[in-house]
Amino acid sequence: MDDHLEQLYQEIILDHSKRPRHERELHPCTGRSEGYNPLCGDKVTVFVREENGKIAEASFVGEGCAISRASASIMTTLLAGLTPEQAHAKAHEIYEMLTKAEDPALDLVENGEIAALAGVRKFPARIKCATLAWHALEDALHGEDS
Repeated sequence: MDDHLEQLYQEIILDHSKRPRHERELHPCTGRSEGYNPLCGDKVTVFVREENGKIAEASFVGEGCAISRASASIMTTLLAGLTPEQAHAKAHEIYEMLTKAEDPALDLVENGEIAALAGVRKFPARIKCATLAWHALEDALHGEDS
């Protein structure tokens, strides 16, 4: 990744961390789940509201590092209008992007701000931070309140 692109991705992460989108409790909601990373102390609660077989709204509350907060913020901006199946597929896409052996070919035009999370691959210990909200999302979509 060239330096200019890496800097842009870092700016996206910092922007979402400092000014997270959809950071609030969501009532009423059809699913809610908590995620906790005991290694670093990051905590997140993800809320989803489904209507007519699609996600009408998603939000989160939590505390943690910039990557954890940014990932949750980016996630909530992507979910409105997706079916639960599409949201599960998006979560698995994120897991693969962060854990595959080969570097993903992502750009902002095609993949949106989610491409900024690819930089986390350089820091394997931070992958759990980037996926915390996504794991909580999957539980929330199953109606689990963990």
